[in-house]
Amino acid sequence: MSVEAGAHSYAEITSQPEVWKKALNAFHRRAEAVEPLLSDHQIDQIIFTGCGSTYYLAQVGAALFQQYLKINARAYPASEIALFPDLVFTPHNKPLLITVSRSGETTETLEAVRVFRDRTGNPAVTITCYGESSLATQADVAFVIPEAQEQSVAQTRSFASMLIVLEALVAHLGKHDPGGLARLGDVAASVLDRYAGLARQLGEDKRIERFFFLGSGLLYGIACEAMLKMKEMSLSYSEAFHVLEFRHGPMSMVDERALVVGLLSDEAHAQEAAVLRDMRARGAKTLALAEQDYGLSLSDTHHFMHLNTGLPAWARPVAYLPALQLMAYHRALANGQNPDQPANLDFVISLDRSMT
Repeated sequence: MSVEAGAHSYAEITSQPEVWKKALNAFHRRAEAVEPLLSDHQIDQIIFTGCGSTYYLAQVGAALFQQYLKINARAYPASEIALFPDLVFTPHNKPLLITVSRSGETTETLEAVRVFRDRTGNPAVTITCYGESSLATQADVAFVIPEAQEQSVAQTRSFASMLIVLEALVAHLGKHDPGGLARLGDVAASVLDRYAGLARQLGEDKRIERFFFLGSGLLYGIACEAMLKMKEMSLSYSEAFHVLEFRHGPMSMVDERALVVGLLSDEAHAQEAAVLRDMRARGAKTLALAEQDYGLSLSDTHHFMHLNTGLPAWARPVAYLPALQLMAYHRALANGQNPDQPANLDFVISLDRSMT
């Protein structure tokens, strides 16, 4: 019996309120294992890596660690580490590697770990959904979230769940109050309940031909992931930029066929909202997502998703995801695509020959 197109994606997106709670359980099972690695090896730098969605997740992780743990943190695509290690490693740094991979079998990420160990001899941590995977078994510490496994090719709940592990790790290492993390499942349920209709409305609006996702600071990686979900699920024109960078060239693509989505931060919401206001004046449809309403009105943006999580900023990036995932899902169906199986993509990128 055939499965309706998109059935897996929809189930995976809407299951997140429960799965996010499981992600926290996965973190707590290994929570105490990372700090000794940092002290025993005198770690002074964190290198994050992944491929595709998980590279964007790595970007969020690096921003979180740099801002809230005050440690040098950088994100690289795994292929860059494998092929251009001299651009990554310096003789005076003592890095820890954190890999993120849904399958734990991505060729480039496995090769990045090999190069990292050859260059530094230092420990590696992985976050994955498969405990028997190569990355998990090779890691010094592995956070495994089997409940976040997916049948769809495009990552939704797996991405969010692995991000929650990183947010929890920031709280643990930085001695931040982790109490709010336990509410993340309820946050996901609230966002989906309040904004599923708007996500569908915008996703199905065929007057929109171009999607632009803007985010800065902690939210740039989230904007990139939203861009990728829209692009791979629905085969739509979709791009991501730092918010204020959008004025420096990309806004030439803005007209009445564009939707500009702004992920607003606490620190720079006034400047970010001004970009949305400018794009609206140029004819674009606009959508803002933010923790607070910041006094925004319909003169600033056509649509607004008020997250209202009550969480500190370091715990909040994941809350931006569910509604944007759902918008990409509805766009895919409107375009006659099956979001469970995007064109030309496979569940795991496994290369037949060595990269080096």
